[in-house]
Amino acid sequence: MTTKLTLRLNQNVIAKAKTYARSHKTSISKMIESYLDNITRQKEEYKKTTITSLVESLSGVIDLPADFDIRKEYGNYLEKKYS
Repeated sequence: MTTKLTLRLNQNVIAKAKTYARSHKTSISKMIESYLDNITRQKEEYKKTTITSLVESLSGVIDLPADFDIRKEYGNYLEKKYS
């Protein structure tokens, strides 16, 4: 369930956030939701995972197809790079 939230922020901060969100193909709402979720988690959850908060904050930024093969794509990238 999503709920609307109104925030009052500095105009410069909003402009920078919009630019950042656009360049990372996400929304400001998703960025703020991710940030708030991250800082309000209990310590117990952090003990269970070895993923850093930075990496966690980036999750969901890129949507890849279910059949995406990272090894194949990386191999293609290396072939192009060194050819």
